[in-house]
Amino acid sequence: MTPASPSTTARFRELLQAPGIIRSLGAHDVFTALLVERAGFETVFVGGFGTSASLLGLPDLNFLTMTEMADQVRRMAGRLTVPLIADGDTGHGDLHNVMRTIAAFERAGAAGIILEDQVSPKRCGHFQGKQVIPTDEMVLKLRAAQRARSHPQFVMIARTDAREAMGLREAIDRVNRYGDAGADVVFIEAPLSQAELEKIPRAVRYPLLVNVLTGGHTPILTVGELAQLGYKIVVAPIESLLVTARAVEGLCRAFMEEGRVDRLPADRMATFAEVKEILGVERFLSLRDELDRG
Repeated sequence: MTPASPSTTARFRELLQAPGIIRSLGAHDVFTALLVERAGFETVFVGGFGTSASLLGLPDLNFLTMTEMADQVRRMAGRLTVPLIADGDTGHGDLHNVMRTIAAFERAGAAGIILEDQVSPKRCGHFQGKQVIPTDEMVLKLRAAQRARSHPQFVMIARTDAREAMGLREAIDRVNRYGDAGADVVFIEAPLSQAELEKIPRAVRYPLLVNVLTGGHTPILTVGELAQLGYKIVVAPIESLLVTARAVEGLCRAFMEEGRVDRLPADRMATFAEVKEILGVERFLSLRDELDRG
């Protein structure tokens, strides 16, 4: 795939228009993204939390720059065939920064981007103390984003973090405004109860994304339950990072305590042969022979 390929943006649009809910699992690095695609997920999500942790070893507190995130998008999109949904945070600044972010992410190969209405510096949506910019300012950011995209099918997802600071009613009003302003999908971060999860689809006029972060503020429902409520996209954003943390801790413990790691059970460690197959080693090694044969 080449960067900014229209094929994945078109596929993402097809998924949005088709019946049923779209599942998107977050990947904190490219190898994980390959595993998510191989498992059959319709899309892959690359978020700021996982990228900041894997790339910098730092929390999602605005350490990650726009160019670092765009590079992560480029690496993932270059190895995937399914659409990649990218976390654009606040657009990394004012209106002109939003336009630069859209252009960079689109060139990098993302099929869609999430933009949020937090003030800068932003923080993870499930951290306390978030603040939001005025609704009218976010509307201007969305207009700037639309002007900046080069492909009309590039998907804009507008997120509000107003639930914590201003209440659910305000959050609902905001995402309806964002949809009116041209967002293709809208997203209320961190509803606090199942009742709120049920209320949102009844009150919002646009396709909805829901974030099911394990250990976050929002109750976890199944994909089927969320589909019945009326959500269009469900994202498990950082769970690949959570699973990796526990698995690597177990690996370290085995080596420290037993002096060897080759006896880990098969459900805790892939074989070398399996990893080579995932990475496509044989395909690359056979390239010379294929070219020699013409």
